[in-house]
Amino acid sequence: MSATRPGTPVEIEWDKQKIEVADVLRELPDASSVGDRNALVKAGLESSLAYLPEDSWHALARAVVTPSTVTVQLNNSRDADSSLLLEESVDGALLRSVHSRIWLYELFPGIQPRTAQEILATEDPLVEGAAEEDRPQAVLRYRYKNLAHLRNHIRQTLAVTLARNSYAESILARRVTRALIAHPVVYEFEDGSEPVHVLVARDGITRLASAWKVLAGPDEEPEAVAEMAAEVLVASLAVVEGQPHKPRTQRMALARERRRKKLRAEFYEEWGRAQGEAVPLRAVQIGQSHTLPAHVTVGVVPNGGTSLAARDVFDDALHSVLASIHVEFKAWDEAAQNVEVAGRALKHVVQSHQSDGLAGIYELAVGRREVADLPSVYNEPKLPATGLWRATRLVHTLTRPALYDALRHRAKEIKGVRRMTDKGFAALLGPMVDQPWRATKKGASTQARNAWTNGGVLFKEVLKDGWAPVVTDDFTSLVEPAMGGDQNARLTLALAGGTALIADKLLTRNVGSALGARRAYGKVPLRSDTHKVVEGLAREGNLLGLWTLGLAAQRFQDSGLPWNASQQEGLPSLGGYAHYAVDLEAEDRILREGGDPVPLLEWDVVAAAFPERVKPGRTGGADDADGERGDQSGDAEGDDWDDVGEETQFEEGADGSEDELPVDQRIAHRRTLLGESLADAKDLVEQLHALDGLISSPPLYGQKETWASLREMAMTIATSLHNKAGDYPEDSE
Repeated sequence: MSATRPGTPVEIEWDKQKIEVADVLRELPDASSVGDRNALVKAGLESSLAYLPEDSWHALARAVVTPSTVTVQLNNSRDADSSLLLEESVDGALLRSVHSRIWLYELFPGIQPRTAQEILATEDPLVEGAAEEDRPQAVLRYRYKNLAHLRNHIRQTLAVTLARNSYAESILARRVTRALIAHPVVYEFEDGSEPVHVLVARDGITRLASAWKVLAGPDEEPEAVAEMAAEVLVASLAVVEGQPHKPRTQRMALARERRRKKLRAEFYEEWGRAQGEAVPLRAVQIGQSHTLPAHVTVGVVPNGGTSLAARDVFDDALHSVLASIHVEFKAWDEAAQNVEVAGRALKHVVQSHQSDGLAGIYELAVGRREVADLPSVYNEPKLPATGLWRATRLVHTLTRPALYDALRHRAKEIKGVRRMTDKGFAALLGPMVDQPWRATKKGASTQARNAWTNGGVLFKEVLKDGWAPVVTDDFTSLVEPAMGGDQNARLTLALAGGTALIADKLLTRNVGSALGARRAYGKVPLRSDTHKVVEGLAREGNLLGLWTLGLAAQRFQDSGLPWNASQQEGLPSLGGYAHYAVDLEAEDRILREGGDPVPLLEWDVVAAAFPERVKPGRTGGADDADGERGDQSGDAEGDDWDDVGEETQFEEGADGSEDELPVDQRIAHRRTLLGESLADAKDLVEQLHALDGLISSPPLYGQKETWASLREMAMTIATSLHNKAGDYPEDSE
């Protein structure tokens, strides 16, 4: 550690690197007084520009470092013209906020938008707004099953956030400098236990998680940091028999306050133990993470033209703020943006239509209703409760002309674009459709979402009015009526079969980046957009295309990818289901060679869509089915390190008792131990991969550094074994 004077930069050791801390704190702010906190609550309740329940004002008063500065902002904001409150006009509402520093121990992580398109171990709470006499309040209600659900959700949110990104080094150097966006929340519990009033961070969750990482230290993994934070935030003082009852909110707040006092004492003890002017790392960790700047929303005023119910105005306005921030600055990935836009657009349209039926569709689309609820949502008892039928019915419902136009119009407004094409709308549907198999088929999710961005199953005939899906538990039974002119059967095959082919990576974006005259893995006979291929498969009279769609839909499974999705030969031995090429002459319509079914390739799918264009010796034209130039970029696979998992340890081998044995016996002993260790490692890898798909984040093998270390270890062993190949001459036969 370097010597330093107050206010001068100093270098410290952090995770095997030097970090220059711009300003080392030697003092921490004092705890606020009861009088200051009560004054803030009084000012808030009397403010005409802010509107919160009294318990939320108390939560704010506990959380801010200096309540008196917030009181000044509220007392000097009697009218809009002279207000000291921060104001932001967003789509649908005007938000008013106070600015202050918040204790780290008083700020809870909200729902992380970056993971909205994923399936994680702990589900998000249900979120509801609040209003009184049709006046919206700047507070949300998060409904958890119980306190354990809350704790697990906090832990998961922080762990997944840190696994993706961390600003720990930056925060250690300069503290958190950009304000977080926060607001009051009421945690409610389905088990009937007492609610809890807190502040949550809605933007800046990565900064919040990184501050906890700084406090925890350089050697702590994301899971350990998250566990520490969850334990602190959800701690509660025990109910003491014979003493006056304190509400759960107060008991939890007192527990956090006691821990904050202990942390403050530790800070000064570290400085007291420091020799000379040496800077103690632990004191720096505490000082740099102890408080964070935040804009805390305390008021919301709806715009006159909003179609939303009063209780939904605040939540929608927050989504608008978050979406604008993460498009302009550090954008969410495309799937997360599409989930956000589609969900908000659907909520607006559903409420403006005032339809109970659409309310159920909205809950199904955003994941509030399970696949098992599909028959009840559509009031069709015979409707199969499967992920593929969920996708088929949702796509049909959301593309009925009146609803489709309203959704596109609203989505355009939310995204701030002048035009939304059919492809643009299909992109919104992709991460909504794949929810039931999002984790189990994650190996194909990038290609599948790219295919939806390229049009998915939305060709012109599907988007027209006057047709309805035919309910069946055997999609192949629809081929015959489809050939007989039944549009309902034919377009049902298009939606179900097309979705199945996309999800199982047998139909990808702008197919044709690898043209091939001959049928082969990874090749296609011609270029065409995804929706054009589906349209070609579902054309009237295309028996080969309709059977391709029907068999793909019938064989589709939610539980994982078919082995032929990998586009590699020699994989049937791995087991699992598969899609097979079509033979119209065979009784079961499956092509066989030597008695074995032939796996379906993307080449076959495209050829079945345009049989008249695929002739012997022809590689396909440079243009797609409409004569428009196709995208030749293909789907970048990238490094797939996300698909591998947690670190395992190899045994070191024999103990020292064998040292007296002859060398040949020692070699034999250690060779046996090596075989056993490798067998154990193989078993552990298989066990990990058996768990793969249950959640989609964090990666199965942990941080990228952990994966790289394991990979290097495995390659070192493989290289050592390979280098001894010369000791074993090849068999002369």
